Amino acid sequence: MKLLFELSGEHPDLPVAEVGCIGQVLARAPQVAIAECPTPGDAIRLAQTHVVMEYLGECHGDGDSFSSLLRDLSLTARQPFACRVKRIHPAILPESKTDLERMMGTLIDGNVSLTSPLEEYRAIFSDGTCYLGRVMYHIDRGSYAYRNPMRRPFFHPGVMMPLMARAMVNLTYVQPGQILYDPFCGTGGILLEGAIIGARVAGSDIDQSMISGYRDNLSNAVCLRADTCQLPLSDASVHAVATDLPYGQSTSIKATSLERLYEDSLSEIRRIMKKNGKAVVVTHRDISPLAKEYFTIDHAFSQRVHKSLTRQILVLT
Repeated sequence: MKLLFELSGEHPDLPVAEVGCIGQVLARAPQVAIAECPTPGDAIRLAQTHVVMEYLGECHGDGDSFSSLLRDLSLTARQPFACRVKRIHPAILPESKTDLERMMGTLIDGNVSLTSPLEEYRAIFSDGTCYLGRVMYHIDRGSYAYRNPMRRPFFHPGVMMPLMARAMVNLTYVQPGQILYDPFCGTGGILLEGAIIGARVAGSDIDQSMISGYRDNLSNAVCLRADTCQLPLSDASVHAVATDLPYGQSTSIKATSLERLYEDSLSEIRRIMKKNGKAVVVTHRDISPLAKEYFTIDHAFSQRVHKSLTRQILVLT
């Protein structure tokens, strides 16, 4: 089924890459993606998406073209419906949002309900094009705020927020029932998001206090105290890896240096991953040359967190 995605504006490229975990991306524009998705219900796992729609069509972003598109489609609403228009900066609307929504309501056959609609048609104007869809899901991003790390039984400063942790999990393409492993699991935030989508999660850390906290945060957690340079796992034993590598010398490590830790960790991640598995690795600096010694780089993203920290995110196969 062809789906239309209204994406968040938190990063120009990462949300599109995340859509790839549920389907084949066919086209994109600023904060918009179109993808062919065999199982549309999988879209609810996305973190960098606001709205998921059945793709109905697209046209040039002017009023006459939009009117012609609606007339050509001859849409009939099955239930009381509402119409919404979204402008993605720097798109310029051909008319006011209210006028465009009124036009949609006139040209779509059915009963308009502004107070209690059961269907929603959404037009997105982005980069000179109008994209039209029938809403299937509004992603509940508020649930991620509810899982704020400070609300967990065990908290440690500097942990990754749930929206980013879920995006990392999704970028591994891990499926329900498959094994997701985090060799620097810390308080377990990444693995918590993996467990929510149905993956079998396991982690390890060199710091015993982190392991204890991880077990407090995830019931029935599988967690090992282990040196990531020598993981106690069999070859090709996990489907996917998602991890946030240590950033500072104050971090508890056994390796002689962070450079040695990174190199040995990447080698071990390569060893334990199944063929065609994906690893998503976050660091504070670009380790692409080192990663290329063990992996193919599918994607590389930079994300500024604050003035002293820019995340480097690598998706590796």
